[in-house]
Amino acid sequence: QMDVHGRIREVLAETIREELAPEHQQLSTQDLIKALRQRGIIDEVMKELKFVTDVNEKERTSAPKPSTHFVDREPPVLKKTNIDPTRRYLYLQVLGGKAFLEHLQEPEPLPGQICSTFTLCLHFRNQRFRSKPVPCACEPDFHDGFLLEVHKDSLGDGSKMVDATTMLSICDPVHMVLIKTDTFGETTLVASYFLEWRSVLAAENGITNVAIELLGVGTESKVSVGVLNIRMEMYPQLNKMLSPEITSTQFTLERQKTAEKERLFLVYAKQWWREYLQIRPTHNTRLVKIFAQDENGVNRPVCSFVRPLRAGRLLDTPRQAARFVSVLGYERAPIIGGGGGKQEQWCTLLAFLCRNKGDCEDHSNLLCSLLLGFGLEAYVCVGTKAKGVPHTWVMTCGTDGTITFWESLTGHRYIHRPVNPDDPPLVEQPKPLYPYRTVGCIFNHQKFFGNCQPSDAVDVCVFDLHDESKWKPMSGEAIKSVCPPGATSSVPPFPPLCASTIDAAVTSNEIELQLRILVSEHRKDLGLSTVWDDQLSYLLSPALAAYELERTTGVSAGNEEFQDAIRRAVPDGHTFKGFPIHFVHRNARRAFATCLRSPFCEEIICCRGDQVRLAVRVRVFTYPESACAVWIMFACKYRSVL
Repeated sequence: QMDVHGRIREVLAETIREELAPEHQQLSTQDLIKALRQRGIIDEVMKELKFVTDVNEKERTSAPKPSTHFVDREPPVLKKTNIDPTRRYLYLQVLGGKAFLEHLQEPEPLPGQICSTFTLCLHFRNQRFRSKPVPCACEPDFHDGFLLEVHKDSLGDGSKMVDATTMLSICDPVHMVLIKTDTFGETTLVASYFLEWRSVLAAENGITNVAIELLGVGTESKVSVGVLNIRMEMYPQLNKMLSPEITSTQFTLERQKTAEKERLFLVYAKQWWREYLQIRPTHNTRLVKIFAQDENGVNRPVCSFVRPLRAGRLLDTPRQAARFVSVLGYERAPIIGGGGGKQEQWCTLLAFLCRNKGDCEDHSNLLCSLLLGFGLEAYVCVGTKAKGVPHTWVMTCGTDGTITFWESLTGHRYIHRPVNPDDPPLVEQPKPLYPYRTVGCIFNHQKFFGNCQPSDAVDVCVFDLHDESKWKPMSGEAIKSVCPPGATSSVPPFPPLCASTIDAAVTSNEIELQLRILVSEHRKDLGLSTVWDDQLSYLLSPALAAYELERTTGVSAGNEEFQDAIRRAVPDGHTFKGFPIHFVHRNARRAFATCLRSPFCEEIICCRGDQVRLAVRVRVFTYPESACAVWIMFACKYRSVL
């Protein structure tokens, strides 16, 4: 906003001219800073430097500037933080992009017109950042600076400034994810990139400019999406730079070490698989997944997609965690062309959270990680549901041997009681309520088991993981070598969860208002007038709160009061009809279209009769990230004329 560098240069030039009298041959940093202070520049810069953090202390972004092109729908709640001069920071600037050829034909957005936007999300050593959204274009106008704290967590003593050699051993990359949001608010994952920042340790002047080529995701992981210009510098500046030979040697060593570990694991996995097939030839049809492809098309051991994740103060119970995961959107990995094949893509956690939707594997991996964080023994199960469709879900083992299945897409929990096929026919067998048919393998961050029971059907499966005749284990040492904390740089660290930036009350009101307009217009087209009953609308609130509580805890409460209130509000001789429905998106028009497809809801919205009064109530429940559960209830009361 103000040309800080230019101003500082002018002042320094002036100071040096004035001060470099014969007696002052040596100017110290102190003298220069004093000169800047006298001219009030430092104070001015400090005033302008709004380093702000999210309320959650996790996400640091620079202050939002007003934009002309689009409405920023989610202004984060920001508060200022000070920069700590005793810590090392990496200042990473994104200075525009080029060659995003897919957007070559995009017209310039008109002022005020909503257009598709790009947003860049970053994660580095437990800190998360998000750029301001910029309109999609062939040369998107990114101009953002991110202050990443290098001296974080366990590295170095708090009082000692970390030096270049120590920083060279920090092999965490900066994970960058580029998200495109279209005009309807739908998000797509454009690119996922791991930036090696340590090249700055050997750069002249401690500043390095790099152009990074972003590649596409999934089936397009070999195709270039565009180029980002990035400038990195260390704050405070390093006294001693490393030589480029040292950094490149370090990178080569790390790559060799990782490649060797991965090669040894691959050899072990092949041997394990051969042994598994020798137990029974039919095993080759079982869903035993040892490796999975991430969004960049890289094959990684499945165990590396899970690790204990603590949600801080954002989630209180394992069931609330299951609810949170279930309200993240579900979307199959996109595939170009038909063929009905399922495109395999297990996303890294950052890509899944930033996009706010993903496939069932992404949901299962996140839920398993959260349940492990809550101290449960949790595993991801890989198998099939009805009609042989491949599926994943989560399983927890109680200390008393209780096996519970958690469906990550709905938040439902099922107790598993195996059917004993050897029982005589008269013995009553438990009826399974879960939708799962077969299970091929189960895994978490430390263990991997292949199912070697005679049948892989879930209902006859016994989950006694200590019995090697039922479950063939993989060596824990082998898994540890390629999964964190043992593995080096090949596996991206998990980002922390961020608090919701959505204001539940404001969003609820907005959706409710839009729905009222949509209903009134729809009825007008049918030649019906619309009279809203605000009091009746308000009375629907307790029901929506009870539905959400039931989804989270499995306990329903407060139904008697709701029914009593409705009975009082509906006079004798009148009929009341209500229709609740649940969404995980905040698009009122889409929700209304879905509601009209239900005959019950359509009956309420298009209600004819004497003294018809309509009501609608919306309640948005927010969860971490930008996930939310939206409950809508339409109702009407009218005089029954027989």
